[in-house]
Amino acid sequence: MILFIFFLASAFSLQSLPPTVSSPEFSADGTVLELDDSNFDSAISAFDFILVDFYAPWCGHCKRLSPELDAAAPVLSRLKEPIVIAKVNADKFTRLASKYEIDGFPTLKLFMNGVPIDYFGPRKADLLVQFLKKIVVPDVSLLESDSAISNFVETAGTHFPIYIGFGLNESMISEFAIKYKKKAWFSMAKGFSEEVLVLHDFDKVPALLSLHPSHNEQSVFYGPFEDDFLEDFIKQNLLPMAMPINYDTLKLLKDDERKIVLAIMEDESDEKSLKLINLLKSAASANHDLVFGYVGFKQWEDFTDTFEVNKKTKLPKMIVWDRNEEYLSVIGSENLDEEDQGSQIMRFLEGYREGRTVQKRIAGPSLIGYLKSLISIRTLYLLVVVVGGIMLIQTISKEDEREVRQRRHTQDRIDDSSSSASESETREVYRPEDKED
Repeated sequence: MILFIFFLASAFSLQSLPPTVSSPEFSADGTVLELDDSNFDSAISAFDFILVDFYAPWCGHCKRLSPELDAAAPVLSRLKEPIVIAKVNADKFTRLASKYEIDGFPTLKLFMNGVPIDYFGPRKADLLVQFLKKIVVPDVSLLESDSAISNFVETAGTHFPIYIGFGLNESMISEFAIKYKKKAWFSMAKGFSEEVLVLHDFDKVPALLSLHPSHNEQSVFYGPFEDDFLEDFIKQNLLPMAMPINYDTLKLLKDDERKIVLAIMEDESDEKSLKLINLLKSAASANHDLVFGYVGFKQWEDFTDTFEVNKKTKLPKMIVWDRNEEYLSVIGSENLDEEDQGSQIMRFLEGYREGRTVQKRIAGPSLIGYLKSLISIRTLYLLVVVVGGIMLIQTISKEDEREVRQRRHTQDRIDDSSSSASESETREVYRPEDKED
């Protein structure tokens, strides 16, 4: 009897256990992993760093991104800290899409030790590799020699600014290196010669050197090295001295509270505009409280139209923009002549600081507002489905009501007919007693 009870208890306990799920083996072999509901969690836990592309088969942007990921995957897999690339058909595996709040395609998320963060970095293979390499390096790289410094700059590439401390303690910048890790490279030179100082055109330490390789720009900070001053220098040098204003660069300005001195030019790539851009850089070096940017009417006509610029407008035109619905025009200094533009920019800045301005509203929603207001394809699709469902339900309900009313009306007519027929039958039916002799 005791054995029988033990057998029943064992059988019951086995039935109550959830089924065992075996985790498949994964390897960082340079291929892009295809994940689904059955193996997603196993893959995320198998790697310290895994970039996941949530895509839809019908999405054009997803199709263009796919070969870039295929090209980046083998390079990232060979890093000292390998990064794996995977993809999920979020249009099919909706549970995963819902869990990770995927509302547009493609959406990239980097899982670091199982914790997801949104990836907003570049998507071309070479730039994507540079960006992700930065994620897995130490917050502050220690450079022990001149060759280590040059190797660090070369490895860092040209997409992000580089900060190198000379004669500083690592702890002085470690806090900011963590805070701005996704936006810049940070390092500390522990061993260096005079030749490095000459190469980068500064002559004393302690100093913090900022490099923007893609724009061939550099800046040196000699202190004071208190937190506020040091962070201001780092924040101001995250951006080039004069930057093109477009969809990507506006994202970089998301956390920057400074106003933009914006030069609107005919064509941002022609020779005249390049000279103006250099003048904007010179002005930026003396006005760190402002962001200096430029945009070409030829490249971004729809955007420049919001600042009352059209084919008849005299260009270049200068404004000060807060990246929202308002901008400032400096009285008497709005348009630049071809001669002595450097002096005209100085007068424009003087007029702005002295308040000789007119406040205007842009002709439509700001570009940032426009970007925020964009509804993703998936959200739009769901919205259409929901609205369509509601309309269908309402239509069916109306048809049901109409059918019910029609039935009632028909039944009432039938009832009326039946009642009339009964009366008629009652009157006309032959009865023996009615027979007349």
